[in-house]
Amino acid sequence: MNNVTATPQQKRAFWLRHLHNWHWISSAICLIAMILFSITGFTLNHAADIEAHPQVTRKQGHLPSELAQSLSAQVSTRQNKGADQTVTKDLSLWFESNQQIDIHGKSAEWSPEEIYVALPRPGGDAWLRVSLDTGEFEYELTKRGTIAYLNDLHKGRNTGKAWSWFIDIFAVACLIFCITGLFLLKMHANSRALTWPMVALGVMVPLVLAIMFIH
Repeated sequence: MNNVTATPQQKRAFWLRHLHNWHWISSAICLIAMILFSITGFTLNHAADIEAHPQVTRKQGHLPSELAQSLSAQVSTRQNKGADQTVTKDLSLWFESNQQIDIHGKSAEWSPEEIYVALPRPGGDAWLRVSLDTGEFEYELTKRGTIAYLNDLHKGRNTGKAWSWFIDIFAVACLIFCITGLFLLKMHANSRALTWPMVALGVMVPLVLAIMFIH
């Protein structure tokens, strides 16, 4: 019975094949996100130099009297500790069908005088106030433009759980890409004399900048 032992060349080929597979798969996963985060890293770094032109949309009106009375009757219950603070279904349906304002499932601040709904979003902001005495409502939507929207995606600001999960997956893919790249550098270092000096430069430059110029 032959005792088969892998040669150093076979071991090297095995690891190179698997490292290359993990490297290109992780790079494919994070390619577009890496481009996006690189561009928004630049725009965030120069945020003060990029002029914004916010667009503000306002709406005003009155709720149907039956709906306003129904909301007023629920205030005491909603103000109790532990009570559901989300917008009622009938209120969200009315705003969606009549004003094209989506407040479904949003948290609200209930008081005897009014209902206030904060509607933060990437690249802008919005809020809705409903007076329980008169049934009058005010809505304001602010959009700060595409760059502000992309910057907020970079920061994960007001983007929801789905985007938060995406950022986590993207971060893991980047780690795999970098770690497999480091092992590939190690395996090719003997034939590439500048490998470790360039790696050392990549480590030292941000370290020196942080020590010397960041206070």
